[in-house]
Amino acid sequence: MSRVLPRFCPIVDSALWVERLIPCGARLIQIRIEDRADEHIRTEVRAAVEICRRHGAMLVVVDHWRIAIDEGCDFVHLGQRDLDRADLGAIRGAKIRLGIDARDRAELERALGLEPDYVALGPIFPSEPTAMAWPQRGLERIAESKRLVGSAALVAVGGLTPERARAALAAGADCAAVVTDIVRHPRPEARAREWAVAVEPEARGFMQRMRAVARSR
Repeated sequence: MSRVLPRFCPIVDSALWVERLIPCGARLIQIRIEDRADEHIRTEVRAAVEICRRHGAMLVVVDHWRIAIDEGCDFVHLGQRDLDRADLGAIRGAKIRLGIDARDRAELERALGLEPDYVALGPIFPSEPTAMAWPQRGLERIAESKRLVGSAALVAVGGLTPERARAALAAGADCAAVVTDIVRHPRPEARAREWAVAVEPEARGFMQRMRAVARSR
């Protein structure tokens, strides 16, 4: 059986986005901050951890594994190049779960050799950040990869919409991750709620609890 993840995972670049999207049904959220000073990243991650703990959500920190350890995050997510620099023993010793990118069969095999908690496969559909570097994997690759990952969870990423995410989940993915379809939407919170209701069975109850907490303050 796959390790259980929520089925909806927004990817954002600040604690402010974490604060905005958790009430919209995000129980797992990934923070990816690039090209900023370590102190800025640490401040953002610390704030995001506090927000997630307050609302019973889980935080994934991309690449910055030392900061993730120091701040007590739930997951570290590493790209293939970052695997060469990261101390996987220290990550495991801190009881932080591990996610790894895998964009082709060779990367998938390398990732699985490290016994991750999840593998992120993509891009499933063409997506702006990866369109030039990597061809789309397509839904058929999800089923193939799912047979290989064993007990690890499989996260689909790249070019997803709520409709495409449902198709990816139906093909065997355990979770759908999304960047631009939410953060570049003219109404990000409304789009996030649409996502959550579309793919996350427990989203309505989670959002109702969040609204009740907000009213009680």
